Amino acid sequence: MLGIVRSWFDRLFAEEETVVLLLLIVACLLLMLTLGNVLVPIVASIVLAFMMQGIIARLSSMGVSHWLTITITYLVFVGVFFGVLVVLLPLVWQQLTNLFQELPTMLRKLQQLLLLLPQRSEMFTEQQIRDWMALASKELGSVGQYLLSFSIAQLPNVVGLMINIILIPILVFFFLKDKATILAWLSSFLPYRRPLLNAVWAEMNVQVANYVRGKAIEIVIVGSVSYIAFVVIGLNYSALLALAVGLSVVIPYIGAAVVTLPVLLVGFIQWGWGGEFLTLFIVYSVIQALDGNVLVPLLFSEAVNMHPVAIIVSVLVFGGIWGMWGVFFAIPLATLVKAILYAWPRPKIPEPDVSELSVSE
Repeated sequence: MLGIVRSWFDRLFAEEETVVLLLLIVACLLLMLTLGNVLVPIVASIVLAFMMQGIIARLSSMGVSHWLTITITYLVFVGVFFGVLVVLLPLVWQQLTNLFQELPTMLRKLQQLLLLLPQRSEMFTEQQIRDWMALASKELGSVGQYLLSFSIAQLPNVVGLMINIILIPILVFFFLKDKATILAWLSSFLPYRRPLLNAVWAEMNVQVANYVRGKAIEIVIVGSVSYIAFVVIGLNYSALLALAVGLSVVIPYIGAAVVTLPVLLVGFIQWGWGGEFLTLFIVYSVIQALDGNVLVPLLFSEAVNMHPVAIIVSVLVFGGIWGMWGVFFAIPLATLVKAILYAWPRPKIPEPDVSELSVSE
């Protein structure tokens, strides 16, 4: 038994580079598990700087000098970053506060609307609906208590959040300006000959770059279109719901299914069964259809192609390990795993000797 395990281990780690890659993976996992909260601003800054590489590449191809390219790119980043902090987040926070204040009223209105179901269908009874609403009220109370305790517990982290807001723009600037220097310094600790690491890096640089930048563009487009459509229709909490719809594209298949319920539920409570609710349903369905059939193929034509089962498993696994950060980076991490598996050296199976086969026949 030990001989079989040793033979298998020797085949997988016969080369020095495979051992180095395994050590790098283990070291990164340990850092994320032990110092994940400390490394949040660094990881976020790396991702944001990575997303801005498309602008740098475009300006460099036009012959713009390096310093001017970095300056324009950084100004674009600062404008978007502080625009989200100053404009979008206060609006979303205000609507979220109003939503929690109006939840009891919305729940009573929902109960009144649902009590009309027994008159239209024999599948539901009035007692069943009252039991469901009592259960919903109980769960709502527990959620409110959790949110209150969560907000009080998170008060000490407000200072840390303010520090991160200051640190992230500074780190992004240095990651943009000194990218080549930082990568050269990191590569100095790796073996001189590293075809496996180069193959994994090339795969990640292309696939993850396309995915991250494509997802950022998709979030902006889907969120903006949803916000405009919700405002035109007159839907309450349009900014909050549009942000949820935009962020839902980060989690393929699962996100769209989860965010559909609050959108339709708010519309149902606001209008009931009527023309406005039907209009909301049609508009929301058109947005989701255009996103899945037009926008995604256009943005991710060169991105990684993974089976839906692999995507769902990666979301569940990495989300279970790192929470929301794991959900957000599930597809890039799955791409890394796929790139490592494809680039990992495989033992060569000796081909059968044709001459010996012919003699034996």
